[in-house]
Amino acid sequence: MQWTGLNELREKYLSFFESKGHLRLPSFPLIPKDDNSLLLINSGMAPMKKYFTGEVTPPRKRVTTCQKCIRTPDIERVGITARHGTYFEMLGNFSFGDYFKREVTAWAWEFITKVLEMPEDKLWVTIYQDDDEAFDIWTKEVGVDPTKIVRLGKEDNFWEHGSGPCGPCSEIHFDRGPEYGCGKPDCKPGCDCDRYMEFWNLVFTQFDNDGHNNYTPLAHPNIDTGMGLERLACVMQGVDNLFLVDTVQNIMKRISRIAGIAYGESEKTDISLRVITDHIRSTTFMISDGVMPSNEGRGYVLRRLLRRAARHGRLLGINHPFLSEVVDTVIAENEVAYPELREKSAMIKKVISFEEESFYKTIDKGFALLNNIIDRTDTKILSGEDAFKLSDTFGFPIDLTKEILSEKGMEVDEDKFRALVLKQRETTRARRKNAGADAWAGDSDVLEGLAKTEFVGYTKLTETAKITAIVKDGARVESAETGDDIVLTLDRTPFYAESGGQVGDTGVVKTDSCTIRVLDTTKNASGVYIHKAVVEEGFVREGDEAQASVDAARRQAIMRNHTAAHLLQAALRRVLGDHVEQAGQLVNEHTVRFDFTHFSALTDEELLAVEQLVNEKILENIAVECREMPIEEAKKLGAMALFGEKYGNVVRVVSAGDFSKEFCGGTHIDFTAKLGLFKIVSESSVAAGVRRIEGVTGMNLLEMIYTTNHLLKDTTMAMKVSNPTDLPAKAAQLFTEMKEKDREIESMRSKIAALNIGSILENSVEVKGVKVVTAMMSGTGSDALRTMCDKIRETNGDMAVVAVLAGILDGKATLAATATKAAQKKGVKAGALVKAVAQITGGNGGGKPDFAMAGIKDQTKIDEALAAAASILNEQI
Repeated sequence: MQWTGLNELREKYLSFFESKGHLRLPSFPLIPKDDNSLLLINSGMAPMKKYFTGEVTPPRKRVTTCQKCIRTPDIERVGITARHGTYFEMLGNFSFGDYFKREVTAWAWEFITKVLEMPEDKLWVTIYQDDDEAFDIWTKEVGVDPTKIVRLGKEDNFWEHGSGPCGPCSEIHFDRGPEYGCGKPDCKPGCDCDRYMEFWNLVFTQFDNDGHNNYTPLAHPNIDTGMGLERLACVMQGVDNLFLVDTVQNIMKRISRIAGIAYGESEKTDISLRVITDHIRSTTFMISDGVMPSNEGRGYVLRRLLRRAARHGRLLGINHPFLSEVVDTVIAENEVAYPELREKSAMIKKVISFEEESFYKTIDKGFALLNNIIDRTDTKILSGEDAFKLSDTFGFPIDLTKEILSEKGMEVDEDKFRALVLKQRETTRARRKNAGADAWAGDSDVLEGLAKTEFVGYTKLTETAKITAIVKDGARVESAETGDDIVLTLDRTPFYAESGGQVGDTGVVKTDSCTIRVLDTTKNASGVYIHKAVVEEGFVREGDEAQASVDAARRQAIMRNHTAAHLLQAALRRVLGDHVEQAGQLVNEHTVRFDFTHFSALTDEELLAVEQLVNEKILENIAVECREMPIEEAKKLGAMALFGEKYGNVVRVVSAGDFSKEFCGGTHIDFTAKLGLFKIVSESSVAAGVRRIEGVTGMNLLEMIYTTNHLLKDTTMAMKVSNPTDLPAKAAQLFTEMKEKDREIESMRSKIAALNIGSILENSVEVKGVKVVTAMMSGTGSDALRTMCDKIRETNGDMAVVAVLAGILDGKATLAATATKAAQKKGVKAGALVKAVAQITGGNGGGKPDFAMAGIKDQTKIDEALAAAASILNEQI
């Protein structure tokens, strides 16, 4: 094959399919027309979706185009690698109910082997694994060597976008040679190495998917093909990546001349050269098609690309606006196919110059501040406060801050940054006169009229969806941008909404222009799923097409715990009896909390039996089946329903073999062995007749084991034993020693207290011939009080003496009262006296006539109680 320039390849392709009866259409503008699902056109078929759906009649049943495309989800990777780019052109030939597999495969092979003269021994074809028709056509009719056909699964060779038209596809690969391979003897298309480059995808749209994986053949199947022009040029020019393709390389050379730096001198400067080259291509075409810089939507995408390119110019040492100079080269390399670039060159350059100059003026202070912070910091984390100041005061975008930091091996405290942004917005919200800003969370009609959300999360953790509403500060808005805290609704979602004791999912929603972090998911009474979220980066509009992705690791942990709750209930019923019913539950990624009806605390033996039974079922690796069925059928199967819950005619039943069958709308793992193991962490009372068990599974159990082992190690060191198995004996020994010391201390306190008796008796008062003594003593416990009372009776046997003593030790306050025999003969009863005195403090007690004790509840009233002892005694005798 001969080296062929990119512009020539484009013309060869379009001319070839014109010869096959196709209508050549010019590229559609990058701004989608009558399609709110996209910010920018991102594929060859995107602007022709309505032709495929039948909403609009195509100008001809056979069409061929070279479509301008912009894709920005991987913008941070552009420049870092030589693979990623934001702008590309997509060659395509389309059939709207006309020709099908035979024609498209034959023409594809003819074009690459006859027109482009690619060597057949370098070409490979992949097909969908079940598409025998395609295999026969490729081998028997087109004449491809059967050994060069590779069957791949649905992920690689079946195109579908949720429900609607879909079908198998066939990809053509070019063998770049063993030097690009992994060296494995079975290396072939489908391998992760770089040897086989896929450059053309032929989609055979022949089915209609109803959204439940039921495929109905289309009466009029369609053809949709896509071949990246730059990727084809890489093959035909024998280069490794798009930045070495002739037209792209010429743009880079212009930038290199301005910077005085050649490509290939260093990886650092190569990154900047690639960034500027890609971004100036994208922005030139975007402005030509009517996109203007702004802080929202596609305008935000344009502004971000221009700012990123300008900053990398600075990194190359270009200290003046230069991007408009490069526009001339972009136009020169592309005007043969896109003459409108030349017509609009003045406007394109003016917009870019103004934006670049404006960026330099407003961003210099931010750059200086950020560099200063970086220079004086001794950590790898930029504080959220500094990032917020850069953003709020200097308009320095958080995404730019993150990119600059990443180049220096640093990160930003995004959690703190988001917290400060949220605090600022809450402050602003509080100043508003309308106090109902968060009404959407309650009974507000802000989401009224939205269709019920289709939940696909039982089988999918990622789904393409349309954004149906955005709520910000309690009101519906058309758009949101970086830092906004929003509520998002989608027409379909894989995010589970909190219900049935299972927490809501978290994860990410991405569009071509933004990344949104979903923090929680709930749903309203109308079945609309409410995604509480924050826009981490970019700009989102209502109507955008988005990729909704659940945090898979978190969901898996939740599902393990939810399935564990089912196994736990079944085990409890077998160990404790059929009276056990679920009284509530909470399953999240950390733990399973299960409330159940039972009327006494579980013994250690019962807990062990339950735990062992659950783990037995885990190790049996029982399949967990989820099925919808009529409620009567479910009851016949013995499925357990939540007590007091109302169900419809059709219910969802989750079964783990014959061991557990329950009505449940939650998500579960498919085999019990995936729980790993189950461990009961605690058992407690919730209410009368309701107990609670908390347990862990999977990685949470491992974490608990690690924590316990660490605790044992620390305890072993602290108690100076060599082996954890010696801890019980050592603890018992220390406990015995401490008790003995406590007895010795108490004995000493009693002796000291006895020595104070003389001074106590000196402060007595007389009531009806009885001496009454009261005293308050800190550091004196009940044993010492008893000793003192005994001593008072022994030393004053012939006298009528009554003592009421209060003592406090280790925060506990006690009253003691004693009466000698002579006092008792006068009618004194120590038990009645101490009880009456204690009641003044809110306490109570009693005892014998000669000695009694009581507890004190309110220690602040001790003095008052002791002062009242004489009057109380006066009333009692």
